[in-house]
Amino acid sequence: MFASQGRSAGLGLALASAFAFGGSGVAAKPLIEAGLDPLHVVWLRVAGAALVMLPVAWRHRDLLRRKPALLVGFGLLAVAGVQACYFASISRIPVGVALLIEYFAPALVLGWVRFVQRRPVTRAAALGVVLAVGGLSCVVQVWSGLSFDLVGLLLALAAACCQVGYFVLSDQGSDEAEQADPLGIIAYGLLIGALVLTVVARPWGMDWAILGGSADMDGSSVPAWLLLGWIVLIATVLAYVTGVISVRRLSPQVAGVVACLEAVVATVLAWVLLGEHLDAPQILGGALVLVGAFIAQSSTPKAPSSDPVAASGGDGAEGAVGTAGTGGTEGSDGRDEKELSAGRTAS
Repeated sequence: MFASQGRSAGLGLALASAFAFGGSGVAAKPLIEAGLDPLHVVWLRVAGAALVMLPVAWRHRDLLRRKPALLVGFGLLAVAGVQACYFASISRIPVGVALLIEYFAPALVLGWVRFVQRRPVTRAAALGVVLAVGGLSCVVQVWSGLSFDLVGLLLALAAACCQVGYFVLSDQGSDEAEQADPLGIIAYGLLIGALVLTVVARPWGMDWAILGGSADMDGSSVPAWLLLGWIVLIATVLAYVTGVISVRRLSPQVAGVVACLEAVVATVLAWVLLGEHLDAPQILGGALVLVGAFIAQSSTPKAPSSDPVAASGGDGAEGAVGTAGTGGTEGSDGRDEKELSAGRTAS
């Protein structure tokens, strides 16, 4: 029962993360159209979230001594890498194509699990990825723009690899006796990401006056500071917190498939708030993403009692349900959940 509750909570957090991340584009697009450079929007997003999480970073300053490599990796890959590579890629190739390549990350996560960590992957999770990626191609209408640029493709693929790093690093150390608090990891990841993006975006050249004005959202005038607040607090802070915790309660490959819903959320919000209408293939694609995510997260692998890989507890192979500071279950209930997730945990 506790295992089922843990999975349900993890699924809810993953959905919340997908919704929060999906709303970033709807809020960012009016700011970009108002005159802000896309990289400046990314810098404002990450730097603002880093300031919000600064007290959390101070509280968990022991992580600088305990997990320096994890913090640097999360900041470079899960924060700065994903954002910078994606925005750079869409300057050279169609947005839909770049988004599809980036959200090929769940398949890459499964590849990491199966071929790098040499652990079993459920057929349901693999089927969920196939359906989700196929549906995603319909949502973003990949066939509408295929004039590829090699550099743009490589940048989009780099964004996908950084997305893999997000799921992999989110689960690192979850099976240790003294777990690294996910809030601390996120806080330092944002701080490191902000420092890196400061060099890339060079915000001292930004037109700060735009933030004091308003932006147009499908004919409605919205204060620029309100859109920025949404991007920082909801699309970044809330999105990363719920996303990282969901990875630990589910597994990286399952959470990765559910994260594909971000594209669906983004498309629906763009339809409602920006007047960018969906057509029949996009609606069908969204349904496929939902089905793929459901199949992946609802599968329960067989108990790995006879599997020498899955049975090797204590070697970092299993993902933990409990999360430091998040009320995770421990003891026998935590062990039950580990047994359920041993065959599908990625990172």
